Amino acid sequence: MLNSQPDPDRTTSAADDTASVERPVPSNAAVAAFGSDVVAETLRALDIPYIALNPGASYRGLHDSIVNFLGNERPQILLCLHEESAVAIAHGYAKVTGRAMAAAVHSNVGLLHATMAIFNAWCDRMPVIVLGATGPVDATKRRPWIDWIHTAADQGALVRHYTKWDDQPASPGAAREALLRAFWLASTAPQAPVYVNLDAEMQEARLPAPLPPIDAQRFLPRVAASPPEGVVSRAAALLAAAKRPLILAGRVSRDLDAWNRRVQLAEALGARVVTDLKLGAAFPTAHPLHVAARTTLATDDVPAAIREADAILSLDWLDLAGVVQVAGGAPGATVVQVSLDHQLHNGWSKDHQGLPAVDLFVAADPDATVEALVTQLRRHPGSPAHAAARARPLPPMPSPDGPMALADMASVLRRAVGDRDVCLTHVSLSWHGDLWDFSHPLDYIGSDGGAGMGAGPGISVGAALALKGSGRMPIAICGDGDFMMGCTAIWTAAHYRIPLLIVVANNRSFYNDEVHQERMAIARNRPIENKWIGQRITDPDIDMAQIARAQGAHGFGPAADASALQAALTEAIAVVERGGVAVVDARIVPSYSAATFATMARGTP
Repeated sequence: MLNSQPDPDRTTSAADDTASVERPVPSNAAVAAFGSDVVAETLRALDIPYIALNPGASYRGLHDSIVNFLGNERPQILLCLHEESAVAIAHGYAKVTGRAMAAAVHSNVGLLHATMAIFNAWCDRMPVIVLGATGPVDATKRRPWIDWIHTAADQGALVRHYTKWDDQPASPGAAREALLRAFWLASTAPQAPVYVNLDAEMQEARLPAPLPPIDAQRFLPRVAASPPEGVVSRAAALLAAAKRPLILAGRVSRDLDAWNRRVQLAEALGARVVTDLKLGAAFPTAHPLHVAARTTLATDDVPAAIREADAILSLDWLDLAGVVQVAGGAPGATVVQVSLDHQLHNGWSKDHQGLPAVDLFVAADPDATVEALVTQLRRHPGSPAHAAARARPLPPMPSPDGPMALADMASVLRRAVGDRDVCLTHVSLSWHGDLWDFSHPLDYIGSDGGAGMGAGPGISVGAALALKGSGRMPIAICGDGDFMMGCTAIWTAAHYRIPLLIVVANNRSFYNDEVHQERMAIARNRPIENKWIGQRITDPDIDMAQIARAQGAHGFGPAADASALQAALTEAIAVVERGGVAVVDARIVPSYSAATFATMARGTP
């Protein structure tokens, strides 16, 4: 038995129509009687609202406990058609809320399916509670054939290199403790996914006696991640003395107060600010101190800004060494790095990036550090900048009946959206920051983390779930390859009444690799005309709209010109505003921006 208090920030009314789906017949199970009941009530004590899953016999005990012991509420099951989608949905939910939800995967085979999504969440530093299961560890309890192939000696080893912690508890009491520890570790900075593997026999065995009650909140202590005052004072003095300070705004939260403090810090210092399209919105892009509209790759004015700076403040920048390398090598500027990421580096995955040159390291949470710096800078006034944000006009409307580039598609979408509050839950690899301004931390939540194709739809469904009732429309811009790899996540959105708009930037090619093949051909003096072979997704073209309709969503298109796209988006937005799921197939010509081509020509992947 567990006692807990629900999170006061969790909104239940927004999910009422989701909660109305799959209501179970009431059960008389009121007291935990089986091992899996203990696991289920622990999930509830942690105030985990949802558990996304693809069913499997290895955790049939837990499935029964959630439905018949908890009444399929807190957590509510979200049925998915693939384990990768289940974890991606939990990942997307965390990207919006900063809180972990759960995903369950069946045995070793389900975990193998889920590995790409777990790796994405790991690289994105997002908390996800992944629950797994194994056939009975006791070999005498295994069913012939199937339990044997679904049992592994060390199942956690499959994901140990890209999870923060894993465990395989052997008793209900140990399972309760494992879940408490898992949630605490996943939620404590630096955040990351965790994995808890549940023995099938432990789940299904009857409890010999009730477990003693505990207060779950006492096992989830808040870990202070604030910087020492002396270190903050040194950083503030360095930044205040700089004539050309630069802030690299990297991994930061979706908190609006923290966003406003970053603006306050930049204006107090007169510091220019760089953001990264691989990460969520961190600073208003129309602000005069924002350096350049970012792409996924290191392009535009960023290298020049780094070369010109005499002090650089990195707020957990994703790849500090890499962006300095693109700028031409070790900067002459004094570098202050704020990050806790080093606590996760394990050597197997190289997602920690290169080792940067740093003059002052602040091992603390970036949001907490910015707050402390703002306070300190009152004692070290710099050269404040109070210029008003510039409102960039809409680009010209593209030709109504000509072929569309990605920028044309974005222009039509911006006009269709109008003044609605939206959240870009995903953008395609060719997306450029000039196409959309961000003025709120939820305007854009970043990419998939591990550059794993197929993540866009699932992450977007999870983000849309978290945004229900917020008044903000979730919009995903997915490439056609990304969409096709993860498109079965659409069924989960349609089934659970999760409003979402997906626009497929459909160039009918794995175009990023066409560019790479062109580079190889030029380097080896071979015909570039062959770059399309093994890359083009044509003959036959895929009917994206029909794939959406087949799963209960509304499909529109293909729209091959601005006029057709405008009409499709008008209908699609109306569907989403009524609570539905809409997919628009926007046919665009394969292309990258000139800046992206220049970057790839320099050899940046």
